Amino acid sequence: MPFEAKMPFEVKKTSEIIIIPSYNEEKHIAAVIKEAKKYAPVIVVDDGSKDNTAAVAKTAGATVLRHKVNLGKGAALKTGCEYALAQGAQHLVSMDADGQHNPTKIPLFLAELKQHDIVLGARAVPESMPLILLAGNKIINTTLGLLYGIHLKDSQCGYRAFTAEAYQKVRWGARNYYVETEMVIRAGKKHLQYTQIPIETIYYDKYKGTTVIDGITIVARMIGARFFK
Repeated sequence: MPFEAKMPFEVKKTSEIIIIPSYNEEKHIAAVIKEAKKYAPVIVVDDGSKDNTAAVAKTAGATVLRHKVNLGKGAALKTGCEYALAQGAQHLVSMDADGQHNPTKIPLFLAELKQHDIVLGARAVPESMPLILLAGNKIINTTLGLLYGIHLKDSQCGYRAFTAEAYQKVRWGARNYYVETEMVIRAGKKHLQYTQIPIETIYYDKYKGTTVIDGITIVARMIGARFFK
């Protein structure tokens, strides 16, 4: 496994675990953990951060797994999911570390897992959402619909939940931001039951997240997966 083998403690055995992939998020991670851990134990995967993300997360009460080098969001999320399953988790919630996702929505995601395999967050479009992200998301959503017949309001939101069984079926290979798209495509191919929950989103940093290059890469991989695999 790509995280440090020696852990100071294990997650308390529970059926629900929250996973937060993180990279250089010492500024926001403590507040996110403080709210999220009200609903379930929190695992933070520090993806090779150069700041104090790991130390801050540990102090805030999360179990911290660390990548020695930056491997990408998809790799970090997979590390967290694999560890959560090893702890016996049956319901997994993933959310971003930068404070854009409101942890009070966690109970809604978990409630929907009673009837669905996967629950996806669908972001409202606030004034703070960078135009480049808005345009990129629309292009990716449209491409997803045309190529795979999967029509979503928001295919790129990292706030989502899924059962342990669903994770086994959608386990992705993407290490980067393609993870959200690959998960949805695999869910469609496996005929998993999914739904969307509207969420509000706050963008504190317009320069973080997916870039134009990331968006182009995602679309190119969707086309490749559809016609060349």
